[in-house]
Amino acid sequence: MNRSEFIIATAGILFVAFCLGWFASWLVNRFTRVTKSEIGELDKMAQALHEAEETRDQAITYLQQREAEMTNQLAQTEAELRAAMDGLREARREAEELRAYVERQNSGEA
Repeated sequence: MNRSEFIIATAGILFVAFCLGWFASWLVNRFTRVTKSEIGELDKMAQALHEAEETRDQAITYLQQREAEMTNQLAQTEAELRAAMDGLREARREAEELRAYVERQNSGEA
């Protein structure tokens, strides 16, 4: 094989390799191309995802507000309970004092 035949053979091999690469690229492009209906479907999915995220954010905000309200209400209820328990304790102490006073009065009369 002389130099000219070698160059022609190499050029032929490179041309065939180029053609095969181009054909493979065309096939991949052809099968992976996104159609208009798929783009429309992707747009619908993106819109639905956006709406779902907005709904989630609204739900989180509502739950945070509700939690703050419930925490405040719990604190108020606990304060009322403490006040009621203090009042009950004071009433029991007064009742005990009155009972002791009445017993002293009754024992002094007898």
